[in-house]
Amino acid sequence: MQSALDQFHVSINRVRDLIAVHNSVKAKSTPVLDLSDILRAALVLSISALDFYVHEVVRLGMLEIHQGLRSEPPAFSRFQVSLGSAREGLNVDLSLDYWLEDEIRQRHSYKSFQQPENIADAIRLISDKKLWEEVAKVMGRQAQDIKQQLSIIVDRRNKIAHEADIDPTLGLGSRWSINEVLVNDAVDFVEQVVESIHSVL
Repeated sequence: MQSALDQFHVSINRVRDLIAVHNSVKAKSTPVLDLSDILRAALVLSISALDFYVHEVVRLGMLEIHQGLRSEPPAFSRFQVSLGSAREGLNVDLSLDYWLEDEIRQRHSYKSFQQPENIADAIRLISDKKLWEEVAKVMGRQAQDIKQQLSIIVDRRNKIAHEADIDPTLGLGSRWSINEVLVNDAVDFVEQVVESIHSVL
């Protein structure tokens, strides 16, 4: 499952590079040039990296369980597969798990694992640990505070991705304010959350 974390680090480093581009261009330009959308893109991509990490770590964990390399939590046996995949799975060697991998990808393809409860639901497929309580121990914070902070970041991502980050209380085209401190703090927090999740798995 290490490859899921490695891919997350690649993705989060791209986010940091984007923030660095923003800061570099900002230092060489006038305030007339609005560079804030670079920061908005970075915030969206940081949550995308989190979402992809959860998809990948769950997929890899489920395959390890299927291969007998990892203990099976109760939620794993409740994962539903299509009859076609079940028939295919019955006719192949356990080590040939491409049918299960395809099924996991297909079942999860329309789901987003960004909000704390959705992340916990996904992780239950590979671990029976109480995710946010365990993450809280690693991070040295209260589980509720971690979930609340993550929800705030995800809500802001949703405003950017689905509402053009428009502040409806202001005039036409006015967007919610954003700055590099806010985005850097969000990226650092998302990275800490992912690393903490990985450490408890």
